[in-house]
Amino acid sequence: MALFLDSSDPKETAEIFSWGVVSGVTTNPLIISREAPDADLKERILEVVAASQGHVSVELTTETEREMLEEALAYWDWDRKRICVKVPFSETGLKVLKQLTDRQVPTNVTCMMSFNQAYLAALAGATYVSIFSGRVKDMGYDVRPIVRETRAILDREGIGSKIIVGSVRHMADVNEALMDGAHIVTVPPPILRKMLWNPRTESTIREFNDAWANRKKK
Repeated sequence: MALFLDSSDPKETAEIFSWGVVSGVTTNPLIISREAPDADLKERILEVVAASQGHVSVELTTETEREMLEEALAYWDWDRKRICVKVPFSETGLKVLKQLTDRQVPTNVTCMMSFNQAYLAALAGATYVSIFSGRVKDMGYDVRPIVRETRAILDREGIGSKIIVGSVRHMADVNEALMDGAHIVTVPPPILRKMLWNPRTESTIREFNDAWANRKKK
């Protein structure tokens, strides 16, 4: 199991990687448009690459097969060891995925809401299959069986794709995804910071430190 960081902020990425708990980064057009609406995409992504380790996922925004393939190969050329092309799930996306797989381009198939979608993406050779926890719940469905069943069939059939659970909005989403067999959960910085904190931990540390300080005064 692993945690990825869901962010396009190079400074925050460097800070959180210094904790030693995350091993990759995911971005998407919505995150980048919120965090850096005027930034040059290549410059921004390469700053994130420099601030991190592991794969950095960059999402396609074109829609035809030819355009998507050209965009994907252009992103991959930025850093072939680190860039992972994020392919939105669709019939066209699967066609592009197959061609990228044949070229040994790392891929993250994204925006998936069902077991069927994740299985098809895995069959087409996705490096990662991304299931969107929060958005599945928005539709009134339980995401947990989707994660469990996807993990079960990948293991049973020996398919090497890794499950990423994204669109996490609460610490409980992270906990559930890990318990249900997700290989990776990609977590926004605010939730990672909440995972650090517990009031009883804080009060206990303060109690211990105060006791030590008072001991030295005696």
